[in-house]
This record gives sequence, structure tokens and C-alpha cells, in this order.
Amino acid sequence: MASMEENFPRGGIQKKPAEGKTPKPKLERDNLFDVQHEEKPQKRKRSQKDQGTQKKFKADKTAAAGDNIMNIGPLTIEVLSEGMLLLGCIKEVSDYELAISLPNGLSGFVPVTQISDAYSKLLTKQVAQGELLEELNSLPDMYSPGTLVRCIVTSIEKSADGRRSVKLSIDPKKVNKGLSSTALAAGMLLSGSVLSVEDHGYLIDIGVTGTHAFLPHQKAKNYIKAVKKGPDLKIGQNLNCLIVEVKNEGRVVCLSIDRSEVAASVASERQNWALSNLLPGLVVKARVQKVAPLGMKLTFLSYFTGIVDFMHMDPEKSMSYSPDQVVKACVLSVHPTSRAVRLTLRPPFLHPGGAPRQLPGQRMGAVLEEATVKAFYKQFGAVFELDDGTLAFARLKHLSKTRKSFKPGAFKEGCKHKCRIIDYSLMDEMCIVSLKHQIIEARFLQYQDIHTGDVVQGKVLSLKPIGMQVKVADGIRGLVPSLHLSDVILKQPEKKYNIGDEVKCRVLECNPGGKKLILTLKKSLVQSKLPVLSSYEDAKPGLITHGFVVCAREFGCIVKFYNDVKGLVPKNELGSDPISCPDKVFYEGQVLKVMVLKCEPQQERLLLSFRLSSKPGPEDKWKCTPKEKQEVKYQVGEIVDVKILKKKDNGLEVSILEDEDNVVAWIPMLHLSDFVATSKLLWHCLQEGDVLPRVMYLSDKGEHIILSRKSAVISAVQEEQVVRSFSEIQPDILLTGYVRNVMPFGVFVEFPFGVTGLAPKVSMSDKFVTDTKDHFVVGQTVIAKVMSTDEEKQRVLLNLKVSECSSGDSAAESFALLNQYFKELKEIRDLLRRGDPSICELVPGKGVHLVVQDVREDGSALFSGSSVTGLTVTATRYHLGDKNIAPGEKRKAIVLHVDALTSEVYVSLREELLKQRPKRRLRENSQHSAVVQHITEHFAIVSLLETGQLAAVPIACHFNDTFRFDSEKLGVGQTISITLKAVKENDHGVLPAVQGPAKKNVFVRVRNESETALEEMLPAVKHSLSLGDVVTGTVKSVKPTHVTVAIDDKLTGSIHASRILDEVPLGSFPTSTLKAGQKVTARVIGGRDVNTHRYLPITHPHFTQSIPELSIRPSEKEGEFTAMLNLKEDSSLKKLGLYNVGQTVTCFVKKYNVLKNWLEVEVGPDIRGRVPHLLLSLNTKVLKHPEKSFKNGQAISATVTGTDATETNLCLSLTGIQSLEQDTISVGMITKVTLHIGLTIALPGGKTGKVSIFHLSDTYTEDPLGKFKVGKIVRCYILSNENGKIQLSLRQSRLNPKVNSKVEDIEIVSIKDVKKGQLVRGYVKSVTPSGVFFGLSTSLLGRILFQNVSPYFVQKHSLYEKYLPEGKLLTAKVLGVNRREKHIELSLLPEDTGMPSVLPESLGLPQYGAEEEKKEPDDEEKREEPKLKTKRRRGNSESGQEAKPKKRKICPAEENDSGIEVYYREEDDQEEEATEKKSKVRKPGEAPRLQVSMGFTWDEDNAVDIPVPDQKEESSESEEEEDMQSKLKKQTKKEKELEKQKKEKELCRVEAALMDPSRQPQSADDFDRLVLGSPNSSILWLQYMAFHLQATEVEKARAVAERALKTISFREEQEKLNVWVALLNLENMYGTEETLMKVFERAVQYNEPLKVFQHLCDIYATSEKYKQAEELYHTMLKRFRQDKSVWLKYASFLLKQGQTEATHRLLERALKALSTKEHLDVISRFAQLEFHSGDTEHAKALFESTLSSYPKRTDIWSIYMDIMIKHGSQKEVRDIFERVIHLSLAPKKMKFFFKRYLDYEKKFGTAESVLGVKRAALEYVETKSSLADT
Repeated sequence: MASMEENFPRGGIQKKPAEGKTPKPKLERDNLFDVQHEEKPQKRKRSQKDQGTQKKFKADKTAAAGDNIMNIGPLTIEVLSEGMLLLGCIKEVSDYELAISLPNGLSGFVPVTQISDAYSKLLTKQVAQGELLEELNSLPDMYSPGTLVRCIVTSIEKSADGRRSVKLSIDPKKVNKGLSSTALAAGMLLSGSVLSVEDHGYLIDIGVTGTHAFLPHQKAKNYIKAVKKGPDLKIGQNLNCLIVEVKNEGRVVCLSIDRSEVAASVASERQNWALSNLLPGLVVKARVQKVAPLGMKLTFLSYFTGIVDFMHMDPEKSMSYSPDQVVKACVLSVHPTSRAVRLTLRPPFLHPGGAPRQLPGQRMGAVLEEATVKAFYKQFGAVFELDDGTLAFARLKHLSKTRKSFKPGAFKEGCKHKCRIIDYSLMDEMCIVSLKHQIIEARFLQYQDIHTGDVVQGKVLSLKPIGMQVKVADGIRGLVPSLHLSDVILKQPEKKYNIGDEVKCRVLECNPGGKKLILTLKKSLVQSKLPVLSSYEDAKPGLITHGFVVCAREFGCIVKFYNDVKGLVPKNELGSDPISCPDKVFYEGQVLKVMVLKCEPQQERLLLSFRLSSKPGPEDKWKCTPKEKQEVKYQVGEIVDVKILKKKDNGLEVSILEDEDNVVAWIPMLHLSDFVATSKLLWHCLQEGDVLPRVMYLSDKGEHIILSRKSAVISAVQEEQVVRSFSEIQPDILLTGYVRNVMPFGVFVEFPFGVTGLAPKVSMSDKFVTDTKDHFVVGQTVIAKVMSTDEEKQRVLLNLKVSECSSGDSAAESFALLNQYFKELKEIRDLLRRGDPSICELVPGKGVHLVVQDVREDGSALFSGSSVTGLTVTATRYHLGDKNIAPGEKRKAIVLHVDALTSEVYVSLREELLKQRPKRRLRENSQHSAVVQHITEHFAIVSLLETGQLAAVPIACHFNDTFRFDSEKLGVGQTISITLKAVKENDHGVLPAVQGPAKKNVFVRVRNESETALEEMLPAVKHSLSLGDVVTGTVKSVKPTHVTVAIDDKLTGSIHASRILDEVPLGSFPTSTLKAGQKVTARVIGGRDVNTHRYLPITHPHFTQSIPELSIRPSEKEGEFTAMLNLKEDSSLKKLGLYNVGQTVTCFVKKYNVLKNWLEVEVGPDIRGRVPHLLLSLNTKVLKHPEKSFKNGQAISATVTGTDATETNLCLSLTGIQSLEQDTISVGMITKVTLHIGLTIALPGGKTGKVSIFHLSDTYTEDPLGKFKVGKIVRCYILSNENGKIQLSLRQSRLNPKVNSKVEDIEIVSIKDVKKGQLVRGYVKSVTPSGVFFGLSTSLLGRILFQNVSPYFVQKHSLYEKYLPEGKLLTAKVLGVNRREKHIELSLLPEDTGMPSVLPESLGLPQYGAEEEKKEPDDEEKREEPKLKTKRRRGNSESGQEAKPKKRKICPAEENDSGIEVYYREEDDQEEEATEKKSKVRKPGEAPRLQVSMGFTWDEDNAVDIPVPDQKEESSESEEEEDMQSKLKKQTKKEKELEKQKKEKELCRVEAALMDPSRQPQSADDFDRLVLGSPNSSILWLQYMAFHLQATEVEKARAVAERALKTISFREEQEKLNVWVALLNLENMYGTEETLMKVFERAVQYNEPLKVFQHLCDIYATSEKYKQAEELYHTMLKRFRQDKSVWLKYASFLLKQGQTEATHRLLERALKALSTKEHLDVISRFAQLEFHSGDTEHAKALFESTLSSYPKRTDIWSIYMDIMIKHGSQKEVRDIFERVIHLSLAPKKMKFFFKRYLDYEKKFGTAESVLGVKRAALEYVETKSSLADT
């Protein structure tokens, strides 16, 4: 319950308090219950008379004299005084204050400065620093509503209108000021505030001087967990603390805030409480002393007395207290002077740490019809019981409108009143209600009731520089910023507005939490009808709304909407013409219409445009007048009101009303209505000056804006059932448009947004079209169905057939048309009323007395009469009945129809219409027979046979239903069946009805797939046919799947295609065997229900009202009925069960459904089936165009695979049942193409399979997936089908094994298919540090070591990734296969594959072996050796063990001695034997070297420097070497001798080579020898490291570096630094970020830090790790900010990145950081850098500004000259020289500049320019000497 809520709150980020922020918004609410200004006179009197006496309540007259100082009534605001202690409950938390609910419905607020001392200090610090402090948390982060707090009144302020606001503090120093350190005792409960967070707990400020309070973590953790405000307490958080222990006489106390401990605490006498320090919130045991009607008196803690008012009794026991009863009570307040103590007995307060019950959010503001009076207190108010049983309180002033109208008698117990909840007092757990009428009716009661975009009335309160304060309602104030006081900026708003004025505003922003309400008075925004844009989510592209400009700059305008939503109108979207200076065209606060172009709600980015039309008209049209430029501000679909300016024959010229510019627009006559007749009539009735409402902006093509009043078009646009551009059009969608042109070949239809389509003659009507003009007229509204589109020619083909374009419920559609027609007619009648009221009184069905004027030859008569003056009144011969009439006779007639356009009235004198018959009670949707009396263009007037009442029946059932053959037209006097749609006559005196019988289901029915238009036409006729009857009939029409037969005049039957032949040849068309007009004899086998078209058996009760189903199959005609006829069920569902899966059936094609991708077939008249696309054929050509392959009505054989989900159709297959077993062939459709992986294919039966790129073709290509697109149909071979995963192949060798086509890339199924030496093709999978991985098949990968990738040595890894991207097709040679480990080693080297190198020569990379070739060009033996080594290396690698990936990299040490080992390789085309013999006598030194550098040891443990013989033995696994050894055994003695001699020679050679000083080290031993000789040479150490790295021995290289650092003498700082840099390089390339950082940290300790930082920056930059480099530079700028080299280095780095702007900002920072004497140098260096790689203009500007400040700095002039000579034009250089030689510098410096100028001119100038310089020099000398003379 409430105790679960926390009691004392917590803390959070603090914003700077607003200057001069006053708590004024609170005033209204604080004094909800104030009665002071009403009761003041009385109170004053009372206080004079009864000073110190008790209020005279009846019950208190007998009170003892000692009690009279006690006032038992509730607390009022007058009683509050400064220093009063109260228990309050937090009601609302904002950034700057806490709103506190106080007892008895009072309220106050705690400003942010009254939380605690520590919190105020942090606030002051934050304000002083101007940036947010981490440790400062905002009030909402620390405090929650519903928390109890102890507060003290600091002041009570009174406002101008007499309201008071109570200012409180919860600062422990103020609340606990009565306590001293000696008074503290264990068990006491008091307020504390977090002072600071320590290691083991928190220091708490309890406001007692000289006492330190500590709260251990242990005692706080439960509380922290419960309040869920973060992992720890925050500074300033207010806590309810229990003293656990007091040490050192109160100087140190230990606290606890544990919920359970606090809740159990009760104040006792032992705790030394005194009246001076008694705190609210203490729970005490008390004894009832006296009970009175308004409350009771208690004693507690032995000798204290307190009172409980009626609002704080325990509601459960309110009447049952008796004197001397012991109760638990909680102290509510302590008065500072009178020391009066108030207590509460309400349960939530009796456990410290509890929380009062809160009001459910939806109850606030609720109006309650009946609230019952529980009690009435004449001085205070009344307590009510609400509908949910809770109690509420109404102050006296809220019980009636005024004091005078108050009737106490109405508030006796049990009386009921209507009231409204206006507040909730947490401290009393009571709603506060008001009975005032204006409050109950008020629209807004609290900020939460106001929503963005609301238009509100308000009263001006004050005008300030920031804007106007407006009072919207009691307690609700809003601000109108000065920008929003008017549509234009007001300089003196006080002239327009006065305080107290009523204003109409619109809400721009409402934040109930912060009580912030921003309003606007801009008329264009207040009156705007456009949608309100109040969140980024609502900003849908295309939305048009009003916004106001807040900023206009060169980049465009920023426009703001509601709720601070703002967006940018870029420069190019400001208007149809380019605007160069937006700030001159637009002004702040300007309201404009804008269109949303794009919105990203997450980023809160909004792009807008002032160009509202998506397609502006031709440029010259807009440029006519400034007025017409405004035309773009309307958007298609916008509804406007217009005023008619001029009537023209073909339309109306109108002006748009809402627009200040009075834009002229045009409404074509036929756009006045959806009905042609109504359009003409409306045009006729309208006059100039009339206002037409709700007209839609249609387009702005041509000279005018075109508007339309076609309601069908308007609703289509508003419901978004439109296409805005050609790209949005899709087949089969229905669109509402209007006929643009009627041509002999078809009709052009235009739609809103300017899309146009053609309905060809064949698609215009379900009827045969002879002349297109008979069917449609220009401007007529139509609904079109899109058949197809041609993107290239931007053409759309449409279908206007009613059967395709209607919803299927013709009755509903025709009734909607009739309704719309009469609705428009009503508008016209209203217009007519003002001109000729008499014509409006004539409505169909009205009786009129007429005089016969004339009888015409055709039998019709003309009449006249007083009620029809000026009208032509006629009655046709039929309507005269059989009466003979003569001119001058008086007759009574009935009006049938009034044609206002021609002023003709049609009447009837027929008896059945004139006869007064009792009107029968008619029912809606009832069916009646009616006689056609009169026919107009759109409807017919009919009279009901039973009652003679007139009804209107629509002639058309659809907009497109415009043509009827003569035989179909209604005739006057014809009897038809109608269905009434309403039982009351409409304004036109007729009953609306529709033709035809009533449909039982009124909802719109979608036509079944099985139905055809024909079936809908077949009338239902009662017949007496029964099962097996043989009938004779005539074939009426032949359709693909059935034939209709006329059995007699009225009865029509149907023969299904399956009931024509006994044996149907596949592929034939059974219905084509019958011809129209042919006589047939058939047998009745069933019937079809007219409404549902469901097949019915003969025994069905409704069978006699159905369409008979016939058969002419010979076998059935002779009496052998099929099972179908014996079925008694009326549903075809059960019949599907007769078909078993796998059964073959003959069916007939109905149509191919393009949308659903299935073929619809009919098996019998009552059985339908579907064949999914992929089961139509195994031939891909058929599947590509299934609609062409299957003709309607064709007989095909299919296999049953089941029934569909709805169990109404059979599922069939034309390819048998697909098993999808291994090694079978199927067809599929590509559903997904995954780059470098393959295809996903949908297979028959809903399965999917995968095709790898290795199975797409027998020949691999560079772009294997290029020819495959999603949706393509392919044949596929099933390789495997395991666990539901199907692997497929599209290789021709699999699909057509008989055709022996060439297979270039054979399938590699397993490692067995790979042989050593074989050439294979495949795709690169990835490039990793251990080599290139190469896909050979779906499951097999091979590896290519880097040295086998190309003959060039590559240092940058990224080159491999560039030239070997994933998916690249390559040819490789198999070097070795390890079948056990499944490892394949490959090579891409040109000598192996015969292909060009994968890395082109043009890269200029060093080649392996180049150096050796140079060294010994003539030594044959030397040249052969490397070949052998290549072989050796191959042998090793072919042993086939997988190594851990290692990377080969070389680090160049110095330029003169690169340290790169050079390798050499040639084709292996020499004789094997010679090579092998050589291998025996290899130089001992060289073999290991080659082994290390070129070979790739599979095991990391293998030592590098192994002696030669061992290595030979090790590699003897290779087959070649075994051969060689067997040959050795067979050698003769002589051969052996020769061998020995060769060995000797070889050894001599090796020794000589080792002695050679120029010899390069070739093994680890060699390097060890060298570094022993020169231990301090970093170059040697670096070469040693490089040697290991070539063999990808990274660990060994690291070890060498560590050795070097230990070995090199500490004096050789540079040498050591070189090694550190090499180690950093190594870690950057081969290590992780972590290892690199470790080395870096060590390097910084052992070297000069700046140098190490700079080297690492360079390393990052060269390895393109720009982000890390950036971060490191930032660190350097902080650490070495006084060192200008750092700033310059960073600038150089930024410029290389192209970040010129950042460089400019960096210069500013550098100048702030560096001392003034460095500035000049830094600026000039920055300028030089800019010249080289940045912005030369900026660099010049830097030099110029420097030289203008320091014109005598010749060094800077020199630098500037040098740079300009290099980068500038000759003119610029000469300008500089001219300026320099006119400076007043020392002669020595001037001589230097003249000399430079002369040299420049000699080099680049002419003889004249040289002379010019000499002249200038002479002048200078002369002026100097003349000055010297003087």
C-alpha cells in the first residue's frame, strides 16, 4: 500500500534558476480553499470581540475555560505564520521548485534554493562556472510526488488580487533549528539532507550545529533499492533519518534510513522531546481528552496537548472515539508562537516512511452528477461522499456562486449536488470539489486539459518586453512571446492591447509538468484550417501546414511549428525563382505555408519547402504579375471557399476567399458536380458574388488554378485513394477521375495530380460500343481500373467496365449515387429559394389545382395556375389517364418532377396517384412492386402499387453505367420490383429506393472467383424441374467453362464444360463443340443458388428458385447419375473429400490469377481448384508466361495434392507430386541473390533451396550472379535434401547430362577430387594475415601463402585486398594436398598457372631475387641454386601440415641499406637430376637463409636456425628426394669420386663467402655475430627484426627488439629511440591495440615523451588509422600545449586530411595556448602549411594581416616572397616587391630587397621591368642622400 512509496526524497542535474523567477503561477492553486477576502470583515469583528475566546460552536459552549485557547477547526491560511513547522507531501516536482500539499487543503512551494546548504552551494558554483556540474542533480531526479517531507514556513506573500502564497523550506538547518547536540537521543526521527558521498557511507546534514551525522552504506542500501532513483543517494536529497547511536555527547551520531527501522519508530518520553523542538511527522501514542463535532483534543508524551480536526480523524472510526481512549497519532504541525500542535489519525501517516493515497489521474477534473452531503460545517464548508465511496471537501466559497446566493438548507446530510473535482489534497487524502457553475462548465481546469493547437480565449494580464501574459482560466496563465503578438512585429504593443482585453489565441506549446504555456496571437495561425504539426512523427512528406519563420540566413529559412518542432527550408526551396538574400525577402515571425519534403524523427531533422506544388507551371506564366506568383501556395487536395467573380459559358471564374491576394481560379462547368445534369443546373442557379464552400484545388496547369466540386474526386483525394505520380500506379487499383476527352478509339481519363490514362474502346463498357460518344461525355466522373502501364512511354491503360470497377454490391452503389444526387439537389433548391421561391414549393407528390390551357396533337396537355406562374406545366397522354379534357377546365393534378433548368413541371392526373389511400406502415429494405411514372436523366419516379406513394429509383448502378440499349431502358407505365431504402420521404417528397429485390446481406459482397458476370445476369425464376428431368433448350451463349441454355421463355440453365463429353481429349475446348442457337437435349443434375452461386443438390428446399445445372454427357443423359447427384449435403466442402491426394482429374482452365500467381481451374460445376505457379510445368518457358500457355476453357489433366486453407478449393499440380528427392530435377523461382554466396530458390510445395556460386554454371565467370534476377524461373538439380536443407545445382552437365557440353570447371565434391599439380579455378574467399583463402567448391577452401601470390614483394597488406577482392575469379595450381587434415596449398604465381601476375607490374614493386641476379651474373652454378631452393621450399610446403597463420612483412631500416631480403625464383624447367645433385652440395650458409625467408614452417616451434643436414632429412619426405636417394645408391666408384671433389670445391667457396666483408647476413647466427660486434647499432638490430618478420616470426622479432633495448648503451638515446619506434611499428602492424598501448607507455617512460608521441602519430597516419591519430593529437595538445611543434604537426596532419576549417580553428586555439612571442612564428608557419596543402587564399590573408601588424619583420616578408614566387602569379609577386621597396627600413635590408627584386625580374621579367627596378633603387638612394644633406 502507501507505505511502499518512499517518504523522504532524493536528488539530480540542476539547471540555472531563471532570473527573478517568482512562484506566481502557484497563487491561484495555493488558495483553493481561501475564504479570506470573503470573510475578512467578519473575522476582524470576531477577533475584536472574542479575542482569545473559542469560536461559538454549539458543542463548545460547555467547554472548560482552560480549553478556550484551543481552536479545533481546520487549519486556515490565516493561522499560518513564519517559522511554523508542517508535515507536507510533495505534489509536483519541477526544475525550480517543489509544490507541497499541506494539511486541510492548503498548499505551498519550496524554491530550489531552500533544499539544503550543500545543494545551494552547488547551484551557486554551477551558475558561477556557467557549465553543468556532474554532482548536481535536478529536483525531479531526487524527489518524487507522494513523498512526505517536514517543512517550515519561511514567508507568506500576498499578491495584488488578495491571494496569498506560502513559501516553505525543507533545509534541515531551518526545520531542526529547535534541536541542539545535547538534545539528540537514540530512537529520535528527524529530517536530514545528504551533504556528501564518502567511501563507507554518507555525511548527512541534520541542521544541528556541532554535530556530525553519518549514514553507513549498510543502513541505506534497502532504501536506495526501494526508491529506484539510481545506485546511490545524491547531494541535497532529503531523508527521514532515525538516530541509531549518539557518541561524544551528541557530537557524532550514527543514522539509519532503513524502511523497516524507520517505520517501527515511535516517539517516546525517553527521547527528551520538548515543545521547542517537537517535529512534525513524529508518531506518538496519545490519549483522547475530549471529542467535539469539529474534531477532538488529545494528550501525548505525558504533558503535551494537541488537536485533531474533522478532516484528520480515521475515516473508519470517525464516530467511535471516546475520552481516555489510547490512539496512535502523527504530529502534523507545530505553531511557533502559540505552540499549538495538530495531529492526524489517518492510517498512512501512522508509520513513518509511509505515503498517502494518490488520486487516479483520470479523476482530476471529473464532473460528478451526484455527490451526497456527509456533513456540513457552517464556518468551513461541507464534506461529500462521491460515487466511488471516497470523501471530498468543498470550501465555503465553492458551495455557491456568491455569498448571498448561499443556502445552508441545501446542505443537510443526504442532499445531492453536482460538483467537479478541482484538486486533490494528499495530506487529507480527500478530493477538493467545487459546486460553482462556472467551474463545472469550465473548458480548462488545469494545464493538462490544454492541448497544442487549441484555440483559447484569454484575458491580457500584463505586457512585458518578452511578451504578453494572458490568463486563460483560473490558475492557468500563458505567455505570448513578443514575436507572436501579431502577424507583423509590433514595436509598441501597448497601443494595440490593453490590460484586461479579451484575446483569442492558439496554443503553440503546453508543458503541464513545467506549467509552461506558450500562445500565439498571429491571426493567420489562429485561423489556419491546415493540420497542426506538433511532433516530428506527424511530419509526413507532402503535408502542407502553416509555420512561422524564426531565422532567415543565406542558407535558407528556419521555420517553427507547434511544440518547438522546427525545420529548414533550404535556399533552393524558398520559391520558384532563386532568392539570393533570404534575409531581405523573409522576416522573423512571418507566417507562411510550407510543405514537408523529408523528416527524420529520431534525429529531429525536418526538410521543408515553400514551393507547394510538386509541378510548378511554365515559368513565364508565373512571372506575369506579383499576384500570380502566390499561386503556388496551394496544394492539390486543399479545400477552399470561393466567391464567384464571373460566369462564363463553360465555367465560373472565382476568387479564393481565405487568401489576402484574392487569387483568381477557374471551375469548369462539369466540375461543379459528379452528375452532368446537376452541373448544368448549379451553373444556371449561381450568380456573381455567390460564395461556394468546400471546393478542392485540383491543379495549376495552364493560365488558371483549376478547382473542382466533384465530391467523388474530393473524397478520393482526402482518403488518399489517389496516385501522385506515374511511378505509384499499380495494375488492378481503382482510381476516381474524370473524362478528359472522348475519341473514336477510346476515352482519356484524368486523375487528380495530373496522371492521365486511356480506356480503349474494348475496355469501355460491358456492352458492345458502337460510338464512344454515346457512352461518356467530357467532364463526367468515372471510376477506372488500371489494366497495365508502359513506363517508357508513360502510358496507362484503363478499364471502365462496370463489372471490373464496381465493388459487387450494385444496390449499395446505386443508392449512394442517388443519395449524393439528392444532397446536391438540396443545395440547388436553397439557391433557387432566394430567386424563385415558388418553384421550390413544388415537390413530387404535391397536389396542385390547374387550369387546362391546351391539348397538343400527341395527346399531352398544357396547364396553368396561380401556384405555377412562369412555369411550363405538362402532362403526357399516359398521365391524363383516360380522362377527356378541354381547355379552360379546372383539374387537380399531382406533381411528378420539376426541372428547374428548363422551368418545366411534369404532372399526372391519373386516379391511382390522386386517390387518397391510407398510408401503410412501410419497412426499410422491404420489397414492393411499383409503376414507372416519369424518367429523368439520373433517376425514375415510380409509384408504389399498394399505397400510391412516389419513390425515386436510380437508373445507373455506378458512375460508369451510362449506356443502355433501348430494350433495357425503363418505360413509363412499366411495373418493376423495387427495394425501399428509407421509409420517410426526403426533402424532395419521394422515398429513396433501388431497383431489384432486397438482398439479405446488406454488406458489400466481393464477387466469388467462381462467379461470372453472366451468372449475375441470370434471373431467378421459379420452376418445377426435378432430378433427372430431360429438357430441351437452345444454346444462348458459349463461355469458356460453361454454356447457358434457354429452356423456355423465362427459364435459363447452365451446362458446365465437364458435362459435355464423356471422354474429354486433353487440350481440347469442350464448350466450343456447341454453337449459339443450337438445340440441345439435356438432363437436370442439380441447381445453382442465385445469390451465392453455390451448387445445390436437387433435394435442396430452395432448389426450385435456382438456375438448373444440366448435363449433355451421353452416359448421364441415359440415366447413370454420378455420385454428385446422390449427395444430400448442400455444401461442396464435403465433396472435396472424395478426391484423394495423388488422384488424377480432368479440369478446365478458368483463368490465370496474376495477383495470386496461380491458375484457377474448374473440375466440375461445383468443384474448383488452383494450380500454384511452380506446379504448372517443368518447362521454364511456360512458367515465364503462364497466362499465354493456358487458354480459358482448355481441358487439362492435373494431380490432386490436397485442399487449400479455406477448404473450398482443391490444390492441384500439373507436374505430378513433387518429391524433391536427391538427384531429381525440379523448377524453382529465385527469391534472393546473395553476393559471393549464391541464390535462394523457392521450390514447389513451399520449400526453399540454396545454390552455391560453384553450382551456377559449368564455366565460372567474373560476375557469376550477374545474369540472375529475383523472380527468374530456373530448372534445378537437387544435389541433397537433408534435415529440410536442400542444396541445388544449375549446372547444365547435371540438368542435361545427355548433351555433352564442355565442362570447363569440373565439380569438386571432396578433397579426393584435388590432385597435386592440377590447375583449378575458384573464387577468392578472404585475405587474412596467414594468406589468401580460396574457394574451390561449396565445402572446400584452399590457402595461398603470400609468397605464392605474386613474384613481387608487397609491404602494404591493403594491396592484396585491393587486387584480390572477395569473389574474384582466379586460376591456381595445387602445390600440395593433405587429405588427413583436409588442407590444400595453392599458388597463383605466373610460372605455375601460366596466367599474368595478380599484382600488375605497373605498381613498381621490388621483385624477389633481383639483388642476387645483379651480384653474380656470370656464375652459372650460382644461378641454378635458387631454382633448387624453390623446389626445396615446395617440397616442404607440400608435406601439407596446416600452419598457424603467419604474415610476412619486411621493415625497411634505413634508406641506404634497406634491410629487405631479396629472393630469387625462376621457372623449374631445368633437368631434375642436375638440380638434385646440386642440392647435396649446397652452401651451408645459404640453405637456411632461403629456408627461413621463403619456406613456411607449419609448426611455430620449429627453430629457424637449424643446420643444413637436419633440414635435408626433415624435408626428405618429398617424393622427389626419395627418388634421388635411391639413385645415389646405384652410383659407381668413379661417380662417387667426382662427387667428393665437387663437395670440397663447394666447401671452399662457402668459407670464402663467409670471409667476404660485403656479404649480407643470411641467418640468425649471422645476425648474432654482427650485433655482438656492434651492439649499439640500431640499424643492425632493425635488420635482425626485419629478418624475423620476413619469416612471419613476430614473437622472435619482438624478442630481438627487447634484447636490443637491454643491450644498447643508455647514452645512445637516439639509437634506443630507433628501436622503440621499430617496436611500435611492429605492434601497430602485427599486434593488437592493447599490446601497442603497452609498448607506447613504456616508450614514454624511457624516452623523451614528446618524441615518442610524435613517432606514434606518424605511425598511425601512415597506416591510415586517422581516428587514433586524431585522439593522440588531442592528448598531446593537452600535455604539450606550450610546445608549438605539436600545434604545427597537428595542423599539418589536419591539412593532409583536407580539414581546412578545423585547421583555422586550431590556429585560434594555438594562439590562446602559446606565449605572445611565439605568435608571429606560429602564424607564419601555419600560413606556410596552408600554402602547401590547404587554402591558399586563407594563407595569403594570414600573411597580409601579420605584415600589416609587423611591417618591419623582413624575415616574414622573405618567407612570403619565396612562397608567392613558388605559388602565386607574377602580378601578385610584383605587388609584394613594390610594397616592400617602399617601406622605410634600414638601408642594409632595403638593399637586400632591391637585389631580390632585380634577380626576380632578370629571371622572369623583361628588359623594361629590370630597368624599372634599377630606377626605383636610384630614387631610393637619392631620397636617402637628400635627407642626409638636410
